[in-house]
Amino acid sequence: MSVRPSFLFVTDLAYQARGRRYCDEDIFLTSRLRDSFDLALCHPLDAAALMDAFDAVVVRNSGPVLHYRKAYDAFREKAAAQGTRVYNPLSGRGDMSGKQYLLDLTTDGHPVIPTIDRPQDLHLLPEAERYAVKPKAGADSIGLTFVPRDRLSGLPYGDILVQPGIDFRYEVSFYYIDDAFQYALHAPDPDRRWDLEPYEPTDADLAFAHRFIDWNTLDHGIQRVDACRTREGELLLVELEDLNPYLSLDLVSDRTRDDFVTGMTASLHRFLDASPRT
Repeated sequence: MSVRPSFLFVTDLAYQARGRRYCDEDIFLTSRLRDSFDLALCHPLDAAALMDAFDAVVVRNSGPVLHYRKAYDAFREKAAAQGTRVYNPLSGRGDMSGKQYLLDLTTDGHPVIPTIDRPQDLHLLPEAERYAVKPKAGADSIGLTFVPRDRLSGLPYGDILVQPGIDFRYEVSFYYIDDAFQYALHAPDPDRRWDLEPYEPTDADLAFAHRFIDWNTLDHGIQRVDACRTREGELLLVELEDLNPYLSLDLVSDRTRDDFVTGMTASLHRFLDASPRT
């Protein structure tokens, strides 16, 4: 009798997110993935202690890392030291590694909201009515504030990022498994970020999103590319979520949800085949 692959599924079922129920999504996913794998759920604080008993670890809706930074760093260090297979792989260049990528993408001229972290770079920001100030280690809008331009020079640079406030028409998110596009959702009202509706992307939209999937170079995993549509019609990257992107699966059709589970199942099998356990 063949032995089914086993996964430790890391999630915080008690995490309270604004406008979303993270726990429902992971309960649904695990209920379907059990058809193909042996699964056990655990809180992110317990992952390092439990992961040795499984073929691999899947990190899903585990909440903002800043709430358990020390435990997360210990998990990463242990996983790297002993060759534990982690999905998404820990080599992600997006939010998994902090917000440095926003600075790098700005410097390299990618279509991203202009981002700086030094007062000597203030001249690189376009004029705006207000500016977004966010901690480099932030997530889920934690610590986000807005200030006028005359207050920018007195900010505590080093631990923060500064971006111009963008007068955008709407936000849109593109969801990927490995390098394959799955679906898109958008928030028609800029003031209601998580009131999402299905979105039919154009070829240009998909080319925009895919450039960041290519840039991230993750061979396996789930990613979400968040962007905003400016008044002029341009898309600008807001975030490249490659650690534990919430998927809003409750807002897509039954067929899209089924297709996502099928795609994730196939991705997990490919992941195991491509990274034999050490």
